[in-house]
Amino acid sequence: MPYFLVAYCGPAAVPGSLWLRWNTDPLLLAALAALAFVVASGRSNNARAGWAAIALMAVVFVSPLCALSSALFSARVTHHIILIAAVAPLLALAFPLPRFVHPPLVPVVAAHAVIVWFWHAPGPYAWGLSTVPAYWLMQLTLLGSAWLMWRSIFSPSVPTGAALMALVATIGHMGLLGALIVFAPVPLYVAHFATTAAWGLTPLADQQLAGLLMWVLAMIPYLVAGLRLAWSGLHVREPAL
Repeated sequence: MPYFLVAYCGPAAVPGSLWLRWNTDPLLLAALAALAFVVASGRSNNARAGWAAIALMAVVFVSPLCALSSALFSARVTHHIILIAAVAPLLALAFPLPRFVHPPLVPVVAAHAVIVWFWHAPGPYAWGLSTVPAYWLMQLTLLGSAWLMWRSIFSPSVPTGAALMALVATIGHMGLLGALIVFAPVPLYVAHFATTAAWGLTPLADQQLAGLLMWVLAMIPYLVAGLRLAWSGLHVREPAL
């Protein structure tokens, strides 16, 4: 099978050298440092959320997970789950930008769903890893659309019921996408055809693991957020004694 070179994060990691594969891209490090300066200077609404978002971005873009995601589709899906289900809501808490108009929730949720499905279709996925601009287009559209969705979900102006429905819809479409990936009869993601064997996986087994992660693991942050929203809604409605 042909070797597919991933343009960003470098060659696929192998077990013996994984922990040596840190990404030291100066532009990336400068961007994270700039964001850290913004948080440290008190310009975020929630400093703890801001620092947590920066730490998770370092995990997905700087740590060896970056190189591992060049080798395994399951690692790439883990990367994407962290980005849209953990980094994005934390950034929405840290930088809600309340002065900017909130787009209607339904189009925002639908647009995010389209972007998630688009980048996990085999063709766009391979293209997104083939050049550095395409890679960052993938990352920024996933993160940006997720941030817009979480920003609306957390907004006090959005009714709790509507926010909960947005979370349920997101769990539903991501679960469906994960199931389709799990039950695909053949491996679809050419970028990893030649790199899974070093990790003791066939391309199909790696793909099935990725689908399970999206189907099961990815729903946890949305469920937690939904429970917190529901609890907050009930608490607000408690009569004063």
